[in-house]
Amino acid sequence: MATTTVPMSIRLDVNAREKLKIIALRQKRSAHALATEAINQLIEQKEREYAWQQSCDNAIKHFDETGLHATQDEVMAWMDTWGTDKELPPPVCHP
Repeated sequence: MATTTVPMSIRLDVNAREKLKIIALRQKRSAHALATEAINQLIEQKEREYAWQQSCDNAIKHFDETGLHATQDEVMAWMDTWGTDKELPPPVCHP
């Protein structure tokens, strides 16, 4: 399925534009392709950041509603076993 694209104009300072041209030549790609890739990567990064923030907000809301938690010591003890033969299960949340 082909993706519909629409034109968009952006302004770059001269220095950034020249660096983009040099990178494009080095990689044998167009400056447009590099800019499109960079914008897509930024979009993905910002979406991940937003999802992370939402999960943090949800976790705080859940804690406020239930009081359930695991202490830092409990979590660190669990994490200290990661990758070992005696890896522990994750700590159980408690009030």
